[in-house]
Amino acid sequence: MTDIVLLDGAIGQELTHRGKGEDNPLWSTAVMASDPDMVGALHSEYFAAGATVATTNTYALLPDRVGKFGMAERLDDLVRVAFDQAEAARDRHGSGRIAAALGPLGQSYRADLVWSVHEAVREYTPVLSQASRADLILCETVASVAQAETVLSAIRELSNLPVWIAFTVNDADGTKLRSGESLSDAMAAARSAEAVLLNCSRPEAIADGVPHLAAAGRPYGAYANGFTAISDAFLGARPTVNALTERDDMGPEAYARAALGWAAEGATILGGCCEVGPHHIKALHHALLSHGYEVI
Repeated sequence: MTDIVLLDGAIGQELTHRGKGEDNPLWSTAVMASDPDMVGALHSEYFAAGATVATTNTYALLPDRVGKFGMAERLDDLVRVAFDQAEAARDRHGSGRIAAALGPLGQSYRADLVWSVHEAVREYTPVLSQASRADLILCETVASVAQAETVLSAIRELSNLPVWIAFTVNDADGTKLRSGESLSDAMAAARSAEAVLLNCSRPEAIADGVPHLAAAGRPYGAYANGFTAISDAFLGARPTVNALTERDDMGPEAYARAALGWAAEGATILGGCCEVGPHHIKALHHALLSHGYEVI
C-alpha cells in the first residue's frame, strides 16, 4: 500500500473568488488584509476534505509585490496572520502539517525574470523569518533552472527546514519548463530539495512530465491548475486573474482521475493549484482511498 501526502488546493485563487470587490494585482493578499478569518476557514475546509498539509497564504507576500501598492509597512503583520490562520486551522483539525509557501520573484510564469541570490534573500526574508512555525518550505511555480538555483540558494541562507520545490511546465509539452529547459536540467538544479513537484500547469502537461521526475531519486508529485492556459495577457504588467479562463471540463471527478494517473506513475505527493478547490480535494481523497492508497 503506497502512502500519499495530500496537499490542499488553491489558496490565493480560492480566496480571490470568495473575496469582495474587483480583481486586483494584490490577489489574495487584499482579501486577507480585509478578512483574515476567511483564510483560516479555507484551510479548515481543506483539512475537512482530507488534505494533510496546509499551504500558507504567503505566495505573494514579497516586499517587491506589496511595496508597489503601498502595503510595505503591513508585510510582517500579514505574514504573521497567514501563519496564525494556518496554525489555527491545523489545531482545530487536530493534525496536519504546514507548508510555508514561497512564490516566484517578480511575477508568476515569467521564465525571463532572474534575480540575484542577494535580492532573493531580501525578498524571502519576511516569510522565512517566521517559517520556523511551519514543517517545510514549498517553493512554487518555478519556471526556469536559474530561478530554482536562486531560490534554493536563498533558502539555504535563511532556513534549515526541509524544502520542496515545484516547477511549472510548458502547457503544450510537460517535459519542459516554461523556460524551454528540460526536466532533467530542472532535477539537477533541484538536487538540494527533499522533494520535487510539478505545479500550476495543465493536468495533461503534468501527465507528460511526472514520469521524468523519478530520475531525481527523491519523493515527487504534482498539483495542477484548472486554467485553459496561461494567457499572454497575464504575462504583462500588473496582471489580474481576469486575464485567465477557468476550464469547464475539470470538475472534482475529472481532476481526481487525472491525479490518480500521476500516482500510478509513482507520484506520492498530490494536491491542487489554481481553480482546484475543496470539492476537488475531497474527490481526490476519496479516489485515493478507493484505490488502496493510504493518505498521510
